[in-house]
Amino acid sequence: MQARFDIAIVGGAAAGTLAAIQHLRQATAPLRIAVFEPSPDLAEGIAYSTHRPEHLLNVPTGRMSALPDRPSDFLDWFAARPEHAGASREALAHGYAPRRDYARYLADRLEEARQASPASLDVLPWRIESLGREAEGWCLSAAQGTAVAERVVLAVGNAQRPLPVRGSGALARPRLVDAWDYAGIAGIDPAADVCIVGTGLSMVDVLLTLEANDHRGRIHLLSRHAMLPRAHSTSHAVDEAFDVDALHPLGVRERLRRLRQGMRDAAARGLPWQAVMERLRPHGQALWRSLGETEQRRFLRHAVRYWDIHRHRIAPEVGAILADWYADGRLVLHRGRLDMAVAGQRCVQLTARTRDGRSLVLDVDHVINATGLELRVQAMRNPLLEQLLGEGHARPGPHGIGLDVDAEGRLLDANGRPHEDLRVIGSLRIGEAWETIAVPELRVQAETIARAFIATQAAVA
Repeated sequence: MQARFDIAIVGGAAAGTLAAIQHLRQATAPLRIAVFEPSPDLAEGIAYSTHRPEHLLNVPTGRMSALPDRPSDFLDWFAARPEHAGASREALAHGYAPRRDYARYLADRLEEARQASPASLDVLPWRIESLGREAEGWCLSAAQGTAVAERVVLAVGNAQRPLPVRGSGALARPRLVDAWDYAGIAGIDPAADVCIVGTGLSMVDVLLTLEANDHRGRIHLLSRHAMLPRAHSTSHAVDEAFDVDALHPLGVRERLRRLRQGMRDAAARGLPWQAVMERLRPHGQALWRSLGETEQRRFLRHAVRYWDIHRHRIAPEVGAILADWYADGRLVLHRGRLDMAVAGQRCVQLTARTRDGRSLVLDVDHVINATGLELRVQAMRNPLLEQLLGEGHARPGPHGIGLDVDAEGRLLDANGRPHEDLRVIGSLRIGEAWETIAVPELRVQAETIARAFIATQAAVA
């Protein structure tokens, strides 16, 4: 018999788990909810599947609650753990917890919601490959079978960008290692010379694991801009004087000028530049949406990397490790575009083109792909997304990134019509919302989708 559900959540990483928690918490009737996730553990995904203690959250513990109505929930959970007995609550709130602990927290909150809810939750280890419209809702198909759901939450998560270089197809593990292959990174010989392609947050994870393994080989960092993530300030200040609303009518260039001036003004008042970014933090989506299409394209071409390194900051202690490694010469930073990779018997030769047109040649033992998230949905190599696009149930998002959705997360079909019963959470909303990957955005999306779906279910009943 074909399984039938009221609500199906496709994907069980952090976004899908948050969606499941909210549907269970808000349910007032015995709904049947299903999460389809092929991985053995919910709540992990790329971000939280690491078991390495050196991989920390990039947001202080006190601001990482999964529940919008309980702002200190993660701090409460974290402080109650036996290893933190006697620790200062304030110090824990301003500290940066290991990411592996956050996955445990989400799993605990999911189980609590499951026990307290009148709804039921089924977790099926299926990789959904297609969604087809039926009179009763959506038919979800996988190798294991099919299921029908009246409403669907699409929470498929993140995909890694492939290494953008000729010859990468001839590279294989252990010569080529993905930054999210945590076991592969940990297995690198401490004496090996490595090149990390990409200098964002994925690169930071790699360096932390190499540091934990007492790596002594040369580490090359290569990216087009050669910009490293900035660290959080230890002051945790917010510049309340900075006028965010004044940015909305401005284009990208003028916004950057205002931000630089705002940081200078903050410094004159004894505040770190991070205080201005903390002021902007809750307004990221509104700032993105207030840009016209041309200005959004200008941001993506010229300003996105500057935004990323200042907006997506790392823990101060992690920033200190990077600074020490760079100061003592263990890190060599290169600005260039990777052009070719040739695998030899003993090493990999990389050729890159620097900004001034020179050729840069590096001979290394391992190449680590830390180029980050793939934003173009057609390049994600996801059969489900390809099927949705191919059959007109969806279309690419603005600027070809993510899927096209409205502000409520309703998926838009090829003609721009919204699906009331098919909503999107997480990174696939990036073209419409831009700020849509971090927990503060995900928890609000999860709550909003659950409220809409539960209300619809109640009206139908």
